[in-house]
Amino acid sequence: MTDFLRLLAEADKAPALLEACMRLRQGENEDRHFELAPEAFDALPGKPFAYWASEAVRNVFLRIPRFEESGRTARQGLATADDFRFVRIWWESNRSSWFGFAKGGAFSPFYADVYLVVNWLGDGKELGSFSGSVIRNPGYYFHPGLTWPLRSQLGFGIRSLPSQCIFGHKGPSAFVTTNDPEDLMALLAMSNSCAFGLLVSLQMAFGSYEVGVIQKTPIPSLTAERTRQLALLARRAWSLKRTLDTVTETSHAFVLPAALLARLGDYDPPSIEAELASIQAEIDAQAFDLYGFAEADRQAANGSVEESEGADDDETEAPEVAVPTVDALLSWAVGVAFGRFDWRLATGEREPPPEPEPFDPLPARSPGMLPDGAVPFHANTGILVDDPGHPHDLSHLVEEVLARVAMPVPDDVRRWLQRDFFSFHLQRYSRSRRKAPIYWPLATTSGSYTLWLYYPALSNQTLYTSIIDFVEPKLKQIGSDLATLRSKGAARSRDDEKRFETLQTLERELGELRNTLLTIAPHYHPNHDDGVQITAARLWPLFRHKPWQRVLKDTWARLEKGDYDWAHLAMNYWPERVREKCKADKSLAIAHGLEALYVEPEAKPQNRRARNTGA
Repeated sequence: MTDFLRLLAEADKAPALLEACMRLRQGENEDRHFELAPEAFDALPGKPFAYWASEAVRNVFLRIPRFEESGRTARQGLATADDFRFVRIWWESNRSSWFGFAKGGAFSPFYADVYLVVNWLGDGKELGSFSGSVIRNPGYYFHPGLTWPLRSQLGFGIRSLPSQCIFGHKGPSAFVTTNDPEDLMALLAMSNSCAFGLLVSLQMAFGSYEVGVIQKTPIPSLTAERTRQLALLARRAWSLKRTLDTVTETSHAFVLPAALLARLGDYDPPSIEAELASIQAEIDAQAFDLYGFAEADRQAANGSVEESEGADDDETEAPEVAVPTVDALLSWAVGVAFGRFDWRLATGEREPPPEPEPFDPLPARSPGMLPDGAVPFHANTGILVDDPGHPHDLSHLVEEVLARVAMPVPDDVRRWLQRDFFSFHLQRYSRSRRKAPIYWPLATTSGSYTLWLYYPALSNQTLYTSIIDFVEPKLKQIGSDLATLRSKGAARSRDDEKRFETLQTLERELGELRNTLLTIAPHYHPNHDDGVQITAARLWPLFRHKPWQRVLKDTWARLEKGDYDWAHLAMNYWPERVREKCKADKSLAIAHGLEALYVEPEAKPQNRRARNTGA
């Protein structure tokens, strides 16, 4: 027999160890003491020293089939070897060759938005030709399934994986051969139970939920009725978790900001959380019965998450921080002004589409976005401006949106847009180490005049349109105002003098803005498959937000250096260099549609060692 002492819950372990040893020497009862024979661990895969688990729990591994049986399987997915090249956030890219990419993320049982997409051009031909990439188990791509973060401090949390998605090596996934939604939902319920979590924790190093561990974890056989019951519980939990996501502007589930959705009576987080807790308790109760756990084992399972420690790796993302209600409302109003979001959901003029099923493909648009063909709140070409009195003045449009949905209009909307909005927007539209803001403020040196460009509407004509429809008319207006003030001569008042100096400064800065745009425009042919950061890089001198400007300046320097020659923007500026690289780089040639340029290298002769003849 071997003695074990379990002191994980003790803050100061040295005195606790001394106390436990003293109690044992004196023959006193010690709850932290376990005594087991070495062969007691034989029932567990890998024979880990899970001394705290009862014999009944250890024997579950002998009595009940493994996860990797009965038509179930768990698999690792692809590793791109260059996420900056092959992975985007879902609003960045053209969807024709980009598919949802489950790549871990934050702990979120039952439901989590798949917010990344991966480039699968030519059925993965470009990615597969890239040195270092590993495409694992492609036969399971695009199937409905379940997925989870490989690492988490909070325990094992598995959620639905929509069909038409690809999964990564940091987002392992599970499938059933039938692809049946009810079977998957029942498996989702069982895999999120405390009992399953305990059985997983017995086999593994803290915090790392490897595929092999999940494959070996027991899953009880279910009757048709039990399958139906568990599937209904998991489906309801999925729906409730998704409802919490309907106020997240960057989610596929987004409908309206919390201030508006709560007003319509469709959003009550405390009630949702309470029902989720009730569902979890019911799932746990059914799972305990199916595994045959005794009361003491149930209590141990309920406390197992507290012991799941271990650092997340750099691919694991913390849950989103709550967004201030007013900021979220103003951000939504900006989206309405640009034609991104549909204000009619807030007024009742349009009903949101019905809730999708958990394994439906991801939508191209969230329910809160303006449908194709619908008339926008304000017609525009993807360019608005910070210019009081202008028909495309963003501040005035935001105020009009709020008035239309009967929400109070803050007094400082223009100040918020000028000073706070972009930093808020940049933080909110950055995920998984990618920065992907879609509203771009291009401003004069002092920031006294700002053009707001809408990334999804960006084209090779956008900069010219900015000059012709906005900057030039503004310069003409200022020129007229300056001429009027000059004509007053010595009769100009002190206020006239101040205005004269202000207009002269603005005229000079607008001229500089126009000249910079004219310099950039001829070769600027944006392609959304490059993503936000690459596409914005050439415009770095016109962004006044210093942290973002530094990111873009560095990105442009690396483009000039040739680090990102896979980008379409690189081909626009340095076509000879890129075409030359395509001759030796098949993946690069495929990216640019120039595979004919690629020259397959000659096979190297095999190095055969001479045989020893014994001479």
